[in-house]
Amino acid sequence: MIEQMTGLPAGTLGFRAHGQVTAADYENVMVPDVEAAFALNRKLQLLYVIDEDFTGFDPGAVWDDAKLGMRHLSGWDRIALVTDVPWLRAAASAMGFLMPGEFRLFSLAALDEATRWISEPAIA
Repeated sequence: MIEQMTGLPAGTLGFRAHGQVTAADYENVMVPDVEAAFALNRKLQLLYVIDEDFTGFDPGAVWDDAKLGMRHLSGWDRIALVTDVPWLRAAASAMGFLMPGEFRLFSLAALDEATRWISEPAIA
C-alpha cells in the first residue's frame, strides 16, 4: 500500500509504502499525484519512505515505478529514499547513480533529516 504524505512544501511529494506494494497502488495513488504535481511544477522533489512493515513490490509495481521515473526523467530535482530494508538499501547504494536528479539514501531514524534535505531550495 502507498499513501501520500502531507505537510511538505510546494513542489515536494512524499509517499509512504506499507506492506505489499502493488501496481494498483502506483496507478491509483502515486501516478495521479505525480502527474498533477508535474502539471504545476517543472521540477519536483520526492520523499519516498519504505516503512518497517514493508513486505515487497509486486512485479507490476516495479514496472510502474520505472515507467513513472522515465516519463519525467529530467523533472526530478531531488529524490530521498528512506528505508531500513537491507536489500533496498543495497540496491539504492549500488544503483543510486542511475537515479535522475540528486539522490540520497536515509535510514528510517533519519526521516527528519531526509525531510529537511528534500525541502531545501535547490542550488542552481
